Amino acid sequence: MKQQEKEILFQIRDLRTWFPITKGSFKKVVGHVKAVDGVSLDVYRGETLGVVGESGCGKSTLGKSIMMLEKPTGGQSLFRYGNDFKDVTKFSREEMFQFRCKVQMVFQDPYSALNPQKKIYTSFEEPLIVHGIKSQQEREELMSRALRMVNIQPDYLMRYPHEFSGGQRQRLCIARALEVMPEVLVCDEPVSALDVSIQAQVLNLMKDIQKELRLTYIFIAHDLSVVQYMSDRIAVMYLGKVVELADSRALYDDPMHPYTRALLSAIPVPDIHNPKKRQVLEGEVPSPIRKPTGCAFHNRCPHCTERCKTEDPPLRAKAGDETHLVACHLYDAAVSS
Repeated sequence: MKQQEKEILFQIRDLRTWFPITKGSFKKVVGHVKAVDGVSLDVYRGETLGVVGESGCGKSTLGKSIMMLEKPTGGQSLFRYGNDFKDVTKFSREEMFQFRCKVQMVFQDPYSALNPQKKIYTSFEEPLIVHGIKSQQEREELMSRALRMVNIQPDYLMRYPHEFSGGQRQRLCIARALEVMPEVLVCDEPVSALDVSIQAQVLNLMKDIQKELRLTYIFIAHDLSVVQYMSDRIAVMYLGKVVELADSRALYDDPMHPYTRALLSAIPVPDIHNPKKRQVLEGEVPSPIRKPTGCAFHNRCPHCTERCKTEDPPLRAKAGDETHLVACHLYDAAVSS
């Protein structure tokens, strides 16, 4: 199915999330940490959009900004309601309350996501009470349904979090997010704290749930193999910006941005006869407080030109392929304006 025929669920336009840096007794703002600095992308219903990048690139802040757990500094986050789009950044408290039913988040650490002093029953019941499910019988039915979806017996509700393994706890966190029947799950590195064998179980479970409920995933991770397995499209972030956006297969088969190629070269290949040549990036990641002029990647790029040092490249489509976007001056002749 072509992207034009897919239903857009999220339209993110020039989203920025800056954190102020204050100094002195009067808390004077002397600068900003530009964690998310002008991200624009569409999220389609039923797809998995992967977001990858180095630690500190802003991918987790992007997920929290989409969820409105971090208030964006600027830009728009438009969510589909029927045939219309509404800007989530301008929602009232009541509108935001309704939005929380449609978009839920699965956090990285299952050990801190559940209150260790409360039984699972209490942790699961509270969100349903908050969202207006007054009948205890209905709440218990929703809780039991969500647990069965993640292959956990409903009678485990009366246990405490410490009685579960790491994989079980993450499945509990997924179940709790599914209680209110959301349309979107923002998954912030949901398997990075788990053993590899348990990761595979959780990822396969998430795929099965997505097919059953036609969920949309925004899947944030730094493990490139996991992202390739889960994602339909992938956005590569560097220093608060998306530098490449493409279908999963196209990105892994034909990466265009030098940063993307360096990332993919780090994926280990179990073949001693044909070892992969690693592209090692020299230099350090610039500070998000004082970004370099021009392309933020130019001080680490082996193909840097004088233009890269002064002009920030826009994210544009590859000629002949509107689904593959890249922000790099090297491809000006190969991208459509």
